[in-house]
Amino acid sequence: MTTENGRPGPPVTSVSIVLLTLARRIESELGSALAPLDLTVSRLGLLGHIAGVPGVSFSDLARMSGTTVQSVHAAVKVLAGAGLVRDNTARAGSASAIEVTPEGARLLEAAAGVIAEVDDLLFGPAADPIQRQVADAVRAAFEGPATS
Repeated sequence: MTTENGRPGPPVTSVSIVLLTLARRIESELGSALAPLDLTVSRLGLLGHIAGVPGVSFSDLARMSGTTVQSVHAAVKVLAGAGLVRDNTARAGSASAIEVTPEGARLLEAAAGVIAEVDDLLFGPAADPIQRQVADAVRAAFEGPATS
Protein backbone atom coordinates (compact mmCIF):
# COMPACT_ATOMS: atom_id res chain seq x y z
CA MET A 1 0.00 0.00 0.00
CA THR A 2 1.36 3.44 -0.91
CA THR A 3 0.17 6.88 0.17
CA GLU A 4 -0.58 9.82 -2.12
CA ASN A 5 3.02 11.03 -1.87
CA GLY A 6 4.30 7.64 -3.04
CA ARG A 7 5.63 6.55 0.34
CA PRO A 8 4.78 3.18 1.74
CA GLY A 9 1.81 3.27 4.07
CA PRO A 10 1.08 1.02 6.99
CA PRO A 11 0.70 -2.62 6.11
CA VAL A 12 -2.74 -4.12 5.81
CA THR A 13 -3.44 -5.80 9.11
CA SER A 14 -4.18 -9.49 8.88
CA VAL A 15 -6.09 -10.87 11.85
CA SER A 16 -4.43 -14.24 11.26
CA ILE A 17 -0.93 -12.78 11.36
CA VAL A 18 -1.65 -10.62 14.41
CA LEU A 19 -3.11 -13.57 16.32
CA LEU A 20 -0.30 -15.89 15.25
CA THR A 21 2.28 -13.34 16.42
CA LEU A 22 0.48 -12.93 19.73
CA ALA A 23 0.11 -16.71 20.12
CA ARG A 24 3.84 -17.17 19.65
CA ARG A 25 4.54 -14.53 22.30
CA ILE A 26 2.09 -16.19 24.69
CA GLU A 27 3.63 -19.62 24.07
CA SER A 28 7.12 -18.24 24.64
CA GLU A 29 6.18 -16.47 27.90
CA LEU A 30 4.20 -19.46 29.13
CA GLY A 31 6.97 -21.89 28.20
CA SER A 32 9.53 -19.86 30.14
CA ALA A 33 7.22 -19.56 33.14
CA LEU A 34 6.41 -23.30 33.15
CA ALA A 35 10.05 -24.41 32.85
CA PRO A 36 10.70 -24.29 36.64
CA LEU A 37 7.80 -26.76 37.03
CA ASP A 38 9.49 -29.03 34.46
CA LEU A 39 6.48 -28.57 32.17
CA THR A 40 6.19 -27.59 28.53
CA VAL A 41 3.13 -25.99 26.99
CA SER A 42 2.29 -29.20 25.12
CA ARG A 43 2.69 -31.39 28.22
CA LEU A 44 0.52 -28.97 30.17
CA GLY A 45 -2.14 -29.23 27.45
CA LEU A 46 -2.03 -33.01 27.48
CA LEU A 47 -2.16 -33.13 31.28
CA GLY A 48 -5.11 -30.72 31.19
CA HIS A 49 -6.96 -32.90 28.68
CA ILE A 50 -6.39 -35.97 30.85
CA ALA A 51 -7.59 -34.14 33.96
CA GLY A 52 -10.63 -32.82 32.13
CA VAL A 53 -11.68 -36.22 30.81
CA PRO A 54 -10.79 -38.90 33.39
CA GLY A 55 -10.44 -42.31 31.76
CA VAL A 56 -9.72 -40.77 28.36
CA SER A 57 -8.30 -43.06 25.68
CA PHE A 58 -5.14 -42.53 23.64
CA SER A 59 -7.26 -42.06 20.51
CA ASP A 60 -9.39 -39.39 22.15
CA LEU A 61 -6.28 -37.63 23.47
CA ALA A 62 -4.79 -37.63 19.99
CA ARG A 63 -7.97 -36.09 18.56
CA MET A 64 -8.14 -33.45 21.31
CA SER A 65 -4.46 -32.62 20.93
CA GLY A 66 -4.44 -32.58 17.14
CA THR A 67 -1.59 -35.08 17.06
CA THR A 68 -1.00 -38.76 16.37
CA VAL A 69 -1.78 -41.65 18.66
CA GLN A 70 1.92 -42.58 18.57
CA SER A 71 2.91 -39.11 19.79
CA VAL A 72 0.34 -39.29 22.57
CA HIS A 73 1.63 -42.72 23.63
CA ALA A 74 5.16 -41.31 23.90
CA ALA A 75 4.03 -38.20 25.79
CA VAL A 76 1.84 -40.18 28.20
CA LYS A 77 4.75 -42.53 28.84
CA VAL A 78 6.85 -39.52 29.90
CA LEU A 79 4.04 -38.17 32.10
CA ALA A 80 3.52 -41.62 33.65
CA GLY A 81 7.26 -41.97 34.26
CA ALA A 82 7.15 -38.68 36.14
CA GLY A 83 4.24 -39.96 38.25
CA LEU A 84 1.79 -37.42 36.84
CA VAL A 85 -0.65 -39.80 35.14
CA ARG A 86 -1.47 -43.48 35.20
CA ASP A 87 -2.89 -45.77 32.57
CA ASN A 88 -5.48 -48.05 34.15
CA THR A 89 -5.43 -50.53 31.31
CA ALA A 90 -6.68 -53.84 32.60
CA ARG A 91 -4.65 -55.87 30.10
CA ALA A 92 -2.65 -55.53 26.91
CA GLY A 93 -4.90 -54.85 23.96
CA SER A 94 -7.74 -53.42 26.00
CA ALA A 95 -8.84 -49.81 25.86
CA SER A 96 -6.81 -47.46 27.98
CA ALA A 97 -8.23 -45.37 30.79
CA ILE A 98 -5.69 -42.65 31.51
CA GLU A 99 -6.08 -40.41 34.56
CA VAL A 100 -4.14 -37.77 36.46
CA THR A 101 -2.45 -38.83 39.70
CA PRO A 102 -2.55 -36.70 42.86
CA GLU A 103 0.94 -35.45 41.95
CA GLY A 104 -0.33 -34.53 38.48
CA ALA A 105 -3.25 -32.65 40.05
CA ARG A 106 -0.82 -30.73 42.31
CA LEU A 107 1.29 -29.83 39.28
CA LEU A 108 -1.78 -28.62 37.39
CA GLU A 109 -2.70 -26.44 40.36
CA ALA A 110 0.80 -24.94 40.41
CA ALA A 111 0.60 -24.43 36.64
CA ALA A 112 -2.71 -22.58 37.06
CA GLY A 113 -0.90 -20.01 39.20
CA VAL A 114 1.80 -19.64 36.54
CA ILE A 115 -0.83 -19.23 33.84
CA ALA A 116 -2.54 -16.51 35.89
CA GLU A 117 0.79 -14.67 36.18
CA VAL A 118 1.37 -14.87 32.42
CA ASP A 119 -2.20 -13.73 31.78
CA ASP A 120 -1.64 -10.73 34.04
CA LEU A 121 1.68 -9.92 32.38
CA LEU A 122 0.30 -10.09 28.85
CA PHE A 123 -3.31 -9.00 29.37
CA GLY A 124 -3.57 -7.36 32.80
CA PRO A 125 -3.84 -3.69 33.74
CA ALA A 126 -0.19 -2.91 32.92
CA ALA A 127 -0.24 -4.74 29.56
CA ASP A 128 -0.36 -3.19 26.11
CA PRO A 129 -3.85 -1.69 25.58
CA ILE A 130 -4.35 -3.61 22.35
CA GLN A 131 -3.56 -6.90 24.07
CA ARG A 132 -6.06 -5.99 26.80
CA GLN A 133 -8.67 -5.43 24.07
CA VAL A 134 -7.88 -8.82 22.57
CA ALA A 135 -8.30 -10.41 26.01
CA ASP A 136 -11.62 -8.63 26.53
CA ALA A 137 -12.85 -9.86 23.13
CA VAL A 138 -11.79 -13.44 23.90
CA ARG A 139 -13.47 -13.38 27.31
CA ALA A 140 -16.67 -11.94 25.79
CA ALA A 141 -16.67 -14.61 23.05
CA PHE A 142 -16.52 -17.42 25.61
CA GLU A 143 -18.87 -16.01 28.24
CA GLY A 144 -21.87 -17.04 26.22
CA PRO A 145 -25.15 -15.18 25.91
CA ALA A 146 -26.11 -12.92 28.77
CA THR A 147 -29.01 -14.13 30.85
CA SER A 148 -31.65 -11.84 32.27
